[in-house]
Amino acid sequence: MASLPILQGKRILVTGAARGLGRDFAQAAAEAGATVVMADILTELVQSEALALTEKGLNVSAVTIDLSQKASIQAAIETTVERLSGLDGLINCAALATGVGGVSLMEYDEDLWDRVMTVNVKGTWLVTQACVPHLKNSGSGKIVNIASDTAMWGAQRLMAYVASKGAIISMTRSMARELGEDNICVNTISPGLTLVEATEYVPQARHDLYVNGRAIQRQQHPQDLNGTAIYLLSDMSSFVTGQNIPVNGGFVFN
Repeated sequence: MASLPILQGKRILVTGAARGLGRDFAQAAAEAGATVVMADILTELVQSEALALTEKGLNVSAVTIDLSQKASIQAAIETTVERLSGLDGLINCAALATGVGGVSLMEYDEDLWDRVMTVNVKGTWLVTQACVPHLKNSGSGKIVNIASDTAMWGAQRLMAYVASKGAIISMTRSMARELGEDNICVNTISPGLTLVEATEYVPQARHDLYVNGRAIQRQQHPQDLNGTAIYLLSDMSSFVTGQNIPVNGGFVFN
């Protein structure tokens, strides 16, 4: 899949791209022919990962972004658009996902709740807001928001994260309605529990729950999501918008 140049000439921004799903999305988009900017709060790591992909012959670069700071978001988007001479696609993958669970709703820390909502919901909105004028100029802009299937089945002891990803799914639908007149498609991918750095803290029982409950009974890897993401960034999906696509091996269905 990755060798097919279906994103040839596309200019793509991926947030949360230093590691995990975002890192894989960036590589897959570049392998599909896109010029990619990788954005993350982990400056040294995202620069290192971009360099590693560049050494493989891929057209990528990196910028720093902090989704909790509007000025940082605006600066990152300005740098990205200047570097790419425009923007055709955005993957909103950056999120606070580590150390956000394990306690009940009765015990959840209010400050942690606020941090999760600031980054995962408000930050995603602000990144999108900053990108929209440039996606509009593209003539066929694409936005792919990364949610989670936890918002679809109601994972317990993960209250703020689940609520934030439910908000992403709902926000996607509202964005799709508003941006359709500009020919911008907005869709959501909802991954299942995926083997990345951010899920290393997840108890084994939750991993077992997913594997045993899937129609395709195995662990999920970042590469399992790339095909859907590339499709949603491509011209093949230009009449698809407002949709939530669970990619989880059949653990939960729409």
